Amino acid sequence: MVLARVGCNHVILFGLITIMKAKIGKFVAAISMIGLLASCAQTGALEVHNAELDQAAQSARTYADHDRLAKQYKNNARQLLVKADEQKKLLSQYQEKSYMYGRQAQDLQSHTTALLHKYERAVESNIQQAAYHQKMAAELAKGDYATERSERESKAKARANPADWNSDSGKL
Repeated sequence: MVLARVGCNHVILFGLITIMKAKIGKFVAAISMIGLLASCAQTGALEVHNAELDQAAQSARTYADHDRLAKQYKNNARQLLVKADEQKKLLSQYQEKSYMYGRQAQDLQSHTTALLHKYERAVESNIQQAAYHQKMAAELAKGDYATERSERESKAKARANPADWNSDSGKL
């Protein structure tokens, strides 16, 4: 720390201001790098989870399978919307206070924008998949009901057909 006397009893601290600026700059850079690394780690989990859902979607055969998948895709879309909102907040922080991030400001803005677009596309995809599986579940539910109904009707017709009656059974 450099001290200098100027005039009578006035002491000016020259080095203190530059030290504080350097520490604040390092702190902001460290925080932004941690945020950047955390946002990168989140995308890996997203891709693994989507791969599992895609595999389950290919083996879905019943109403329950499609209904469960539709709910999972909706839940994923909600989670991705939360992540997209977080990225929007980060992006606005980087844009409003770019002077705090120095040379890294543009890199942080670009990376955050790319993640934001990736999350938005994933939200759209999950919503489309949820709608598809809801439609399939509804068709299967309608089909199951129709199948059960047609089986009941055919049994009722068989009982009502006089040609099928056996004279030994005592039916009229």
